[in-house]
Amino acid sequence: MLKQMNGPLLKPKPQPDSVAPSPEEPSAPVPRRKIEHKSSRFADAAFRYLMLACALSVLAIVVLIVRELILSSSLARHTFGLKFFVTQVWDPVSGDFGALPFIYGTLMSSLLALILAVPLSIGVATFTTELCPLRLRGLLSYLVELLATIPSVIYGLWGMYVLVPILRQYVQPFLAKYFGWTGLFGGYQFGYSMLAAGIILAIMIIPIVTSITREVMSAVPKAQREAVLAIGATRWEMIRVGVLRNARTGIMGAIILGLGRALGETIAVTMLIGNTPQISKSLFAPGYTLASVIANEFSEATGDLYPSALVEIGLALFLITLLVNIVAQLMVWSITRGSAQRATA
Repeated sequence: MLKQMNGPLLKPKPQPDSVAPSPEEPSAPVPRRKIEHKSSRFADAAFRYLMLACALSVLAIVVLIVRELILSSSLARHTFGLKFFVTQVWDPVSGDFGALPFIYGTLMSSLLALILAVPLSIGVATFTTELCPLRLRGLLSYLVELLATIPSVIYGLWGMYVLVPILRQYVQPFLAKYFGWTGLFGGYQFGYSMLAAGIILAIMIIPIVTSITREVMSAVPKAQREAVLAIGATRWEMIRVGVLRNARTGIMGAIILGLGRALGETIAVTMLIGNTPQISKSLFAPGYTLASVIANEFSEATGDLYPSALVEIGLALFLITLLVNIVAQLMVWSITRGSAQRATA
């Protein structure tokens, strides 16, 4: 009896029609798509401005460097004018400064380094890419790249204790005996010379030129090699015509990068070049470079004119590097344009 009485009492009462939710008025959904679209637009804008800031930071760094070089060298520039770059005298005691010996030493040592390093680098890259067995290729590539990780001062120490004695005892007497008539190999044979600086620079830029040349040669399509071989060419003709000719633009870029490394190298060159502000035709004579004179004398520079002259040398090094890169870009552009014209012909 109690269960029968409690049964109907426990049933929930139906809600009145006025309180029940109307199917015609559903609750408004959250605009998730609009929120995601706004979030994506915000992320894209933030990423775009971040990338723009990164690009502008590079430009700002270059502008600040140029500004500091120009402002800090203003005293020497106003004192000597353009004759600073064509005068051979460097006398801090009397306040007479000229950068011509350093410009000559920089260009001469870098040119000598390219003459020695470029054929060797291209040969190593060609052997590694086209002729080397697979088991030896990885080891040889690793050893070449290892040369790029050696600090500059280690190259300088090796040059002082190994390269200079070899030059003084064997190489310089041989060159003076058989090639002294050229005028490039005459005079005293001390070992510390423009020749020693050029050789150490050549060793230092070999990894850069070799690595980039190897990557460029590897990027040449295999079909290009097969096409040259299919017309009856030998393996050497295939490498010369099918690979090296198509990779010459990249090889030129590798050479320019090596030249940039040679122009700005400081410590190793300072330890081997002899550090004498003179211009000599002989490669046995000591010399000086723009980078080494700054490293050697900036800490000892006194007064206002002496540091300003050294900063102007830094400005000259910057301008020479800029000029070299502009010439390189023009060369690459001319080669690329010629290739494009032949392709469309």
